[in-house]
Amino acid sequence: MPRLSITRIRDLIRSLNYVVSLHAAEELEDENLTILDLENILLTGRIVERQRDRKTREVKVLVRGHALDGREAEAVIKIAAAGTLYVITVYCI
Repeated sequence: MPRLSITRIRDLIRSLNYVVSLHAAEELEDENLTILDLENILLTGRIVERQRDRKTREVKVLVRGHALDGREAEAVIKIAAAGTLYVITVYCI
């Protein structure tokens, strides 16, 4: 699988080819963020960290960007088996 780049992330967001986990949806609500905030975080953000799960060996990336109201926030994402962007969690920092 090719390396996950910010360009690929943005393309998947723009084409609405993403899924938000239940946990991420709950975090959006807890942080008073909307799906538009999540999209903005990923469209304006940058990859600040790459992680590999020790058990599954899946690669996850941490993207730091801004919500629509200017708050700095991060999203942890990965590419699911079908090539869909999968949002694991999101939070304000």
